[in-house]
Amino acid sequence: MNAIHQTFARRDRPFSPEGAAEPLIELEEVSKLYPSGDGALVALDRVSLTIRRGEYVAIMGQSGSGKSTLMNLIGCLDRPTSGRLKVAGSDVSALDSDALAELRRNVFGFVFQRYNLLATVSAAENVEMPAIYAGLRHHQRAERARALLERLGLGERSHHRPSQLSGGQQQRVSIARALVNGAEVILADEPTGALDSHSGQEVLALLREINEGGRTILLITHDASVAAQARRVIRIHDGRIVDDSRPDSGDAPDGAAAPTDKAGRPRRAVTALHFLEAVKMALRSLRANLFRTVLTLLGIVIGVASVITMLAVGDGSRQQVLDRISAMGTDLILIRPGAPNIRSTGDIATLIPDDATAIAGLPNVRQAVPERSAGATLRHGNRDYATTVDGTWPGFSEARDWSVAAGSFFSEADVKSYAPVIVFGQTVVDNLFGGDAEPIGEYVLVNDIPFEIIGVMAAKGASPNGADQDDVAFVPLSTGLMRIFGKQYVRSITVRVADVAAIDDTQAAVTALLTRRHKTEDFQTRNMSSLLDTVSQTQGTLTLLLGSVAAISLLVGGIGVMNIMLVSVTERTREIGVRMATGARMRDILLQFNAEAVVVCGIGGAIGVVLGLLTSQLARSFGIPILLSLPPALAAFGCAFLTGMLFGYLPARKAARLDPVVALSAE
Repeated sequence: MNAIHQTFARRDRPFSPEGAAEPLIELEEVSKLYPSGDGALVALDRVSLTIRRGEYVAIMGQSGSGKSTLMNLIGCLDRPTSGRLKVAGSDVSALDSDALAELRRNVFGFVFQRYNLLATVSAAENVEMPAIYAGLRHHQRAERARALLERLGLGERSHHRPSQLSGGQQQRVSIARALVNGAEVILADEPTGALDSHSGQEVLALLREINEGGRTILLITHDASVAAQARRVIRIHDGRIVDDSRPDSGDAPDGAAAPTDKAGRPRRAVTALHFLEAVKMALRSLRANLFRTVLTLLGIVIGVASVITMLAVGDGSRQQVLDRISAMGTDLILIRPGAPNIRSTGDIATLIPDDATAIAGLPNVRQAVPERSAGATLRHGNRDYATTVDGTWPGFSEARDWSVAAGSFFSEADVKSYAPVIVFGQTVVDNLFGGDAEPIGEYVLVNDIPFEIIGVMAAKGASPNGADQDDVAFVPLSTGLMRIFGKQYVRSITVRVADVAAIDDTQAAVTALLTRRHKTEDFQTRNMSSLLDTVSQTQGTLTLLLGSVAAISLLVGGIGVMNIMLVSVTERTREIGVRMATGARMRDILLQFNAEAVVVCGIGGAIGVVLGLLTSQLARSFGIPILLSLPPALAAFGCAFLTGMLFGYLPARKAARLDPVVALSAE
């Protein structure tokens, strides 16, 4: 027995005459009908046939005679309309698609006229494909493919793609693929039809040696000279067997019969197609259509980057506002004149300084500071500057947590004596004196009334509404009411509490006190803690709105992925058929195409995250408030994966539900 014969020989038990007589494939009154208009086209008409282990059978007939349909039924690529089909004694007529795929994977190997090799992978990878669905590990698959290709004289061509091989070499690769799982039956459909005479004779000789090694060969042909290579010739005409003869009347050769090759392959798939293997195939497929893949990635990249950037801008703006409010103090209660829930305009004379004195005596109150402000023009030398003058009490600095940078704030004595003293905010100093001046001890005119500058406040920055808090001058409230404002009521009272946890109780006590004093509720109270919550909720809603708008682009990208995957399924229908013929189950095909969508979205998501971070940093350089955090980036990346799974499922499902025969016949 030569080297090839030894490679293809069955090794699990020796040949026995009884084994040679065992029926391997049995057809009993099998018919196959196809719908045609109002009627049906009969492809096979009540065919009964028995094929035994180790036989070399040629099925002959002209085009349209039904021989290819018969091969498809025997190879479990198609189902009979009626009748029974048995393989190794088991009725397979009622098996589901996955059970048929397992049968094809473990029992049958297909050799096609047009080779049906995958153009984007090497010869070795084409040979390995059935072993993937059989659950073999990578090194086992690679070793088995290498050994087969070397025995077939293609060891040095194993890394070449089909386009780099001749027709005869491609058919040898196809034969190696049929043998890699130790197939018991080789179904060869016009294996020499696309070859020259020399290559055709090499393939026929190879098939004969495979048969001599113990495998059953079913050869489909219309050429009598090809059929003559077989030991049994079945002629079919108009869907019926018209002749079944044995030109070579000798028995099957020694070693021709054996059941499953236990040493050569697993009896069943150990595991489903591993996700990492699916990812590897997905990357290969995506690389084959690189430009289209890049365009598909673009939608996901833009979507993820937009979500991250928009959320970073929204969170940054919210944090900026919250920081400004927090800087004012979260332990404050603000009291303003006017009845609750009533919009008022102009001055409202309901709060007076004595109200602040009464509030200061309540439990949990640290300071109660009244304020009244008005616009005024300040003059120093030949410089005039219009600003806001705020009359208040000495406790203002502590209540607002606003320190004095130079000099001092006015005292209780200044308030009682109606002292004409003033404290400037930093902006007022810059405009009246310049950045390097020392204004302490200088005099300014406030509405033509001289005031001595006794202090400069530390820089405060912008308020929550964006106003410059440093553009203000402070005077004792008593002085302001008499010399500047001309009225004896205040515009607000700021209350600072000792225990923030009891701020709601203190607010209720303030409300009760003022209601008793005024005999009505002609004021409004609000604590900064509740204001902070309200602003946070409002800003959170705006951030969510920004994120939702950005998510629309991610949705559009997902639709693009689904569209491209549908196109891919259409273009690769024949590939899907080949995979099914070599043993891929529905879930294997579903996993493969879904993995492609997930890989596209995963890569796009990763690029989008990087682009979103870079865009956010660029926006920060232009002064836009940005707050980057891990959760939005992870959420955007996770959404990209979910987009791949969601929008990849329908195309993958379409691919998985294709009929193997229809898929193989696709152009």
